[in-house]
Amino acid sequence: MDWAKTIREEGQKSSVLQTDQLAQKYGIVPVAVTQALARQEKRGLVERVGEKAYFNLLAPNSSPRDLVNVLRKKAYISLESALREYGISTQAPRVLTCVTPERSRELRSKTISIKYRNLSPNLYWGFVKKTTRYGSYLIAEPEKAILDWVYLNLKDGISPAIDEFDFSKINRHKLLDYAQKFPSTVYHHLLEAFASEGATNLEDRPARSADTSPTP
Repeated sequence: MDWAKTIREEGQKSSVLQTDQLAQKYGIVPVAVTQALARQEKRGLVERVGEKAYFNLLAPNSSPRDLVNVLRKKAYISLESALREYGISTQAPRVLTCVTPERSRELRSKTISIKYRNLSPNLYWGFVKKTTRYGSYLIAEPEKAILDWVYLNLKDGISPAIDEFDFSKINRHKLLDYAQKFPSTVYHHLLEAFASEGATNLEDRPARSADTSPTP
C-alpha cells in the first residue's frame, strides 16, 4: 500500500487521520495502520497528536483548529487565542488555548501546540461553532473569552489587567450579564476596571456568587 499517496488523498477530505477509521476503510488491522503512520511521521508527512490520531501535513489549508474538537469533544477555543482572534488583545499566544470541563491537558508536537484548561462544567457555555475546510470547531463568544480569562487568572492567584484590551467590539451589558454567572470576584474585577476608566454606570447591578449558567 502506498501510504504517501493515501495520506495525500485523505488530505483532500480531512486534516486528521484516525487509525481506527483508516483500518476499517482499507481493511487493515489497526496496529498495522499505526505502524505505517509512525513510519510516515519520520518522513514528515504526518504528526501524531493523540493515541489514535495523526495530523495530516499534506492537507492543504489545514489548521490546528481542526483538532480542537477531535481531541476533546467538549472543548472550545478561548482565553488568549480567542482574545487575539477577535482583536480584543494584540498579544499572540504561542499555543492554541482552549477550555474544557474535562481534565487539563497540553499537546505539543513539532508544529502544533494546544493547551486545554479545565473549567467548571457550570461555566461550560457561551461559545459558537465555526467551520473550516475540513469540519468545524467551537470558540468562545468575545464576552465569554474575556470572562474565562479573568476567571482562570484569578483562580491562579493572578490579578488580570484588562486595561490594554480593546472593548470597541464588546457588548459591555452582555459582558456584565454573563459575569453574574461567574463567582462574584470576576464581576467585581470588571466593575473596578470599568469604573477606573469612567466607562460604565453599572456598579449598582447585583453580583451573584454562585456558579450558575445560562442556556448555551
